[in-house]
Amino acid sequence: MDEYQIVELVKDRYRAASIKAYRNFLLNDTTIISIESYERLYQHNPSISKQVIGAVSYLTTSFVSNLEFPTLMDWYIIVFAYLYKKGYVIRVYSSLGPAPLPNLKYIIHSNASDTDITGHQFKDRLVIELVDLDVVGNNINLPDIVSSVLGPKLLSKNNMIRYELDEIENRMLRQKLFADHTWKDAEDIVDRYFDRNERELSKEVFKISVAYQQVFRPYRVVYDTKTWQPVLV
Repeated sequence: MDEYQIVELVKDRYRAASIKAYRNFLLNDTTIISIESYERLYQHNPSISKQVIGAVSYLTTSFVSNLEFPTLMDWYIIVFAYLYKKGYVIRVYSSLGPAPLPNLKYIIHSNASDTDITGHQFKDRLVIELVDLDVVGNNINLPDIVSSVLGPKLLSKNNMIRYELDEIENRMLRQKLFADHTWKDAEDIVDRYFDRNERELSKEVFKISVAYQQVFRPYRVVYDTKTWQPVLV
């Protein structure tokens, strides 16, 4: 499947109301299943972990920032997905199951606007944004960060303790990758601009948007949920 086919598949599952809220997995046979279903299947067929090629989130939101910058606003899934692909399992509060996911390739956000969203142009919209996990991991320096935190323990065992995960996340978030803003500062700026109407931040939001494209290289399609056709917003 190419990027277009994956995005269309996710759209069709949303349209058929057959995708669960929050976390799902895309399998290499084009099936999309919830994390809960995956965990049940794993108990009887552990090899299913090798069939997972995408982590698919679904969210209904009244926040425009979640539609405009979905990968930025859901940053921690990048760390979890990258570590699972590299052979780790995070037991503390993971939403990615009981085993490594060696063939995980994509993170896919599908965010739909709810009836309370601000601005006519954002009503009846489904935003699907797909990013390549290896591309993003390299662009945000995760290989170096993980290596520096884990040191000689690197892959000596796949369970990761809370301190190690927190340190990896903190080092990632301290980077100023978004027009000289950290992740949290960039998140705050786009939230203030889109959701709190602080229009004086327009220049900073534009610069963050340019950096966002450079860091994540997203494949993005916005659908009108009345016509199910792609739209420009």
